Amino acid sequence: MEISRDETRMLRDMAKTIKEASELPIQEERKRLWKCCNELKPERAMVLANPQNGFIELVPLDSLVCKDEFVKWLEFGLRLAVYRIRHLHDDVPIGSRWDVPVMIEKGDYGFENKVTNPDYARGAYHIEPVIKNMDDLAKLHPAKLYVDWEKTEANFNFVSELFGDILDVRKTGMNYCRCGLTRVLIHLRGLDLMMYDMYDEPELLHALMAFLRDQQIREYEFYEKEKVLDYNTTPYSGLGSGGYSYNGELEVDEAKPATMSTMMVWGESQETVGVGPKQFEEYVLNYQLPILNRFGMVDYGCCEGLDQKFDLLIEKIPKLRWVAVSPWCDREAAMEKLAGKYVYAYKPNPTPLTSRVPDFEFAERQIRETLAITKGCATHIVMKDTSTFMNEPRRIEKWIEIAMKAVKEA
Repeated sequence: MEISRDETRMLRDMAKTIKEASELPIQEERKRLWKCCNELKPERAMVLANPQNGFIELVPLDSLVCKDEFVKWLEFGLRLAVYRIRHLHDDVPIGSRWDVPVMIEKGDYGFENKVTNPDYARGAYHIEPVIKNMDDLAKLHPAKLYVDWEKTEANFNFVSELFGDILDVRKTGMNYCRCGLTRVLIHLRGLDLMMYDMYDEPELLHALMAFLRDQQIREYEFYEKEKVLDYNTTPYSGLGSGGYSYNGELEVDEAKPATMSTMMVWGESQETVGVGPKQFEEYVLNYQLPILNRFGMVDYGCCEGLDQKFDLLIEKIPKLRWVAVSPWCDREAAMEKLAGKYVYAYKPNPTPLTSRVPDFEFAERQIRETLAITKGCATHIVMKDTSTFMNEPRRIEKWIEIAMKAVKEA
């Protein structure tokens, strides 16, 4: 890794900005509010803006100045943190810890994904099925898993030397635990065929889901054995579509390696949004449960409307804590099922921020309507899926201002 004197000075200055922000009293208040909400003792609804793909409009990649590839992505992470400090005044707590990921390599299952991409950037793509019949199942094999400790140490030592005297630089293992089996499934089988399989090829579909279930269990068991799981209910942990997962109900002991039982997991199946409860249970949830139930707490759902599946999730997932309420979900029905027992993780419709002409009146109306519906319920309001702001970064700042004002007045 190569870095110039000017680049070093720039990165250290950004690290100092993060350190200064972490010492502001508001950070402790933000952490306290997340903890109360996640423990179902909310003082108000929590607000999170997660721009996702829209981040590259806030910090354009062509604005980065570092030349080395690793240092460039380090710069990008620091710039995003500084941008958030200066512009995105939601409930995200800023800490003085800087994570250097443990380098975990994962192979394929015997097939390489085949997709057809559009000519333009960030567009939808078409999946070409690679599992075409029962005979292809014999070609599946467990993915090879490997922890590259040499590369991890090199990265950690570089960052520690660069600004370890300013921020608390740590090696961080796998903490974003996701159980989204159908996302992997459709890249093997294709979305259309997966839907038809429930009628035409149920044996094939069951076999594929069983394989993916077993592989994910094997993967998390590998992480446990290698001691590369990392606690994800700390003050600065985010997860799934729900928000920040800080709570005091799961053990966090930095002197001991994390295990599945001390962590929160995110389960979802957006690909089966149009599938009814009975088929969803048979072909999806029954294969997720052996994974979900190994964890200490569960967040379920993302963009899929779960109106017809609330009862099933509540009955089958004893450690359920967060449930996603998407823009296409019946908000009143969700409140009836979730109030007092679960976190209502509401995702407003992002269209008012991503359309050619923004509609902040609509954005405010949907927030205030939801706050009226969820009064007294532990609620997260999470703006995500914003793939673009039409190159107007001020839009997400404006939404945060609207949302923060609304939750404080509710």
